Amino acid sequence: MSKTSSAAIETRKLTKRYGRRGAIRALESLDLRIEGGELFGFLGPNGAGKSTMIRTLLGFLHPTSGSASVLGLDVVRDSVKIRRRIGYLPSGFAVYDYMSGREYLDHMRSLGGRPALLRRRVADALELSEAVLRRPVRDYSRGMRQKIGILQAMECDPELLILDEPSEGLDPLMQRSLHELLLERSAAGRTIFFSSHLISEVERICNRVAIVRSGHLVALETIDSLVRLRRRRVEALVRDIPEKRMERIAAIKGVSDLVTSKDARGGHLLTCQVESAAVPELIDRLRKLEILDLLVEAGTLEEAFMSYYGEATA
Repeated sequence: MSKTSSAAIETRKLTKRYGRRGAIRALESLDLRIEGGELFGFLGPNGAGKSTMIRTLLGFLHPTSGSASVLGLDVVRDSVKIRRRIGYLPSGFAVYDYMSGREYLDHMRSLGGRPALLRRRVADALELSEAVLRRPVRDYSRGMRQKIGILQAMECDPELLILDEPSEGLDPLMQRSLHELLLERSAAGRTIFFSSHLISEVERICNRVAIVRSGHLVALETIDSLVRLRRRRVEALVRDIPEKRMERIAAIKGVSDLVTSKDARGGHLLTCQVESAAVPELIDRLRKLEILDLLVEAGTLEEAFMSYYGEATA
């Protein structure tokens, strides 16, 4: 893989297997390219291969086959150089209990040799006051420890952030503060690789998303594209539905599960599932009826995610 690559992260046929004769497949022939400046979501349930992917990118694990680069550097040959240039938050983040929060942050910063350009900004956003940072880490709650982990990853303003389940242990207000910080860094041109099993937060802040299932990449799209491709539920309350009109609606490519019933409000209630691309044609045909009410449910990333998990094979 060329060091002149402009991608922040790139993998080619990346495979990682465990066990005797590679019986356990954690990653399987994964091709991925993340450009600089992207806020990228890596989505999948526990055990899908997300943490294995991250550990391989950082050189903590070596690929069974295939290759990967981070910031143009090979993950096997140049792992130390990579770790000096990025910010990393592992899942299940742990700290040295005998240190204070400030001592831990200073220790981690000294290992990388980079100035803490954003310490105050991130600490304020996460409500980590000077008094809190002076306290021993052993007195911190789980959420407080997670905040320290986020701070140590972000404080040196790295060109690439790799975050594994960063919202773990955070309350909703702190999750929102974290999302604002990530959007701010993305706007400043930093690249963020954001692994999560929380579909809502990936949908809220990411530009593109990869969905991984049992180590296989089953989707790689922008959020809008994924949502747009999914089916929507349509409810239309109409005065009457002549049989020929019903047949024309049923004939629309992309319309399924079409059901009509009498409604207590008067008229007939038509419900169906519709591929997003077919929605305009359906609405055009419904306009020729006397529509009393119309509901077209918006697609969501969660629906797209569940659709891929239902369709993909391991």
